[in-house]
Amino acid sequence: MATAPWAIGLVILASVVGALGPIYLKKGAKNFRLNFKALATNYALMLGVLFYGSSTIIFIPALRGGELSVLYPFVSLSYVWVSLLSTKMLKEKMNKFKWLGVLIIIIGVSLIGLGS
Repeated sequence: MATAPWAIGLVILASVVGALGPIYLKKGAKNFRLNFKALATNYALMLGVLFYGSSTIIFIPALRGGELSVLYPFVSLSYVWVSLLSTKMLKEKMNKFKWLGVLIIIIGVSLIGLGS
């Protein structure tokens, strides 16, 4: 079964949406308390869970469009998106080793995509 380009596109979209999950979970962690009222009003935490869930819902139809061995490595792009988003949204710093890791992930995903 050949992997359809639309399936790869959906997985990439799912990885972007999924990358917003940990960003908002991190923001919500500042106000995290194990009590119902605190959890119910922790909107950042709820957004993080919503983004993770939405990512999964986007990913499921993509599985119909191709081989899992081709599609699933694209999920690793979420590490790239989290690195980029954390610098913008959380003001975290990237060093040369982190950038090298991002580059290696992109190269690896590209090789898997080209090999399909």
